[in-house]
Amino acid sequence: MELRGRVALVTGAGLRVGRAIAVALGGRGMRVAIHYNASDDGARETLRQVEAAGGSGAIVSADLTSADAAPRLVESVASTLGGLDVLVNSAAVMIRTPFGEVEPQQWDRIMALNVRAPFFLAQAAAPLLRAAHGAIVNIADLAAFETWPAYLPHGLSKAAVVYLTKSLARVLAPEIRVGGIAPGTVLLPDNWDQASADHLRATTPLARNGDPSDVTRTVLFILDSDYLTGETIIVDGGRHVRA
Repeated sequence: MELRGRVALVTGAGLRVGRAIAVALGGRGMRVAIHYNASDDGARETLRQVEAAGGSGAIVSADLTSADAAPRLVESVASTLGGLDVLVNSAAVMIRTPFGEVEPQQWDRIMALNVRAPFFLAQAAAPLLRAAHGAIVNIADLAAFETWPAYLPHGLSKAAVVYLTKSLARVLAPEIRVGGIAPGTVLLPDNWDQASADHLRATTPLARNGDPSDVTRTVLFILDSDYLTGETIIVDGGRHVRA
């Protein structure tokens, strides 16, 4: 897939991995719609980095936990940048929710952003992506393949993203390819300490934690691989193969 000059929407692009993906796509000459909800300063910094990398873009805002946000966001991107070729569903929330303490409001927020939003963004974007013979990349999580007792709703939501990736690949073929990425430790949550980072490093077969570039290279691999669809690639330094 030739990326230069084409349009990508990256959700959750104001911070962290979403920003890294947007900048990587800008580095391939794409026009990037940088979605954010609350991190407006972060979105402006992402745009600056996209332009410095050789791309261009626009900032778009939406609260993707709102049921009607997805079609309005896609429409805004198409009218602002003239179409849509690539959708990257990166926006997500990861909340510590030990079993026995999960509240319905937490559950609903997690599922709304992590599962419902990617589904309805794909549904809204499908006509544009079909016309463009475009692609969707869904960002899942290693939690989809492991059991994390303190993050059960999060893991459930990311397992749903893996299923969504396979299902969309089937229903949107042959015009649209769909791939997924399940990162391991590429960025720790902001409130985690050095001891947590050291523990994860020590228990990872490759003996290191990753960084956002490990994800961005995989995004570009999926977009460049015209015979790949329906797969979720685990990028975790081997944590999922531990005994």
